[in-house]
Amino acid sequence: MKKLLASTAMLATLALAGCTSTGTGTTTGTGTTASTAMTTASSIGMNIFTSAIDTQCRSEIEKQNAWRVASVAMTDAQQETVKTNVCGCVSEQAPQQVTMVELGNAAIDSSYRTELVATVVAKSLQSCYTSLVK
Repeated sequence: MKKLLASTAMLATLALAGCTSTGTGTTTGTGTTASTAMTTASSIGMNIFTSAIDTQCRSEIEKQNAWRVASVAMTDAQQETVKTNVCGCVSEQAPQQVTMVELGNAAIDSSYRTELVATVVAKSLQSCYTSLVK
């Protein structure tokens, strides 16, 4: 509970700091603005999250009986193409299914991150697989 409270407070602080910005940012010694740094940090966090989504997606695909049957008739290259297309779809949908608070909590708590990734993959995997197989 303390981790959830701490991460929520940290996100609220960052959000409020962003609201007080004039849009020009504060230039640091290297010429980078504070708003650019925030954008970069957010981008890095999202990249880590989508990477975890892709890894979980590939793992879940391989566990499915339908995949085991279908993959017998495919070459390794075909299997990789299908996994890349399906998991790419899942990774694209992931940011739409999570809030900034959830991402902040996931950044702080690895068990929460694992749970969040599993939930997002479960919600998206079947719809993406169905839409790409048609």
